[in-house]
Amino acid sequence: MDAEKPGKEITALQADVDEWIQRVGVRYFSELTNMALLAEETGEVARIIARRYGEQSEKESDQGKDLGEELADVMFVVLCLANQTGTDLQLAWDKKVATRTERDAERHRENPKLGACSSE
Repeated sequence: MDAEKPGKEITALQADVDEWIQRVGVRYFSELTNMALLAEETGEVARIIARRYGEQSEKESDQGKDLGEELADVMFVVLCLANQTGTDLQLAWDKKVATRTERDAERHRENPKLGACSSE
């Protein structure tokens, strides 16, 4: 969450999605439709995770699925919802990271369930 890290800010991603919608997508789907699409895309991510990293066996038809691509689908729909509801996702993200950082400053280090983890 370092401001010096390269990469696009969420604001730029929101602008990219909006430009794509205007150029290719014609218009945004309704918020309700996008919410249903978000649930669908999240389900696809869950299926890959459950079968690839969980106890379920991975079906042959699922083995070629790209987790990154499915996560990007989730991001795309989230960015659409943010745009169409007037949500500044960058501002919301920055606030959420600050809140979590303050709230969890020592909590995870002191959690015996997580064990002694060293990043050294």
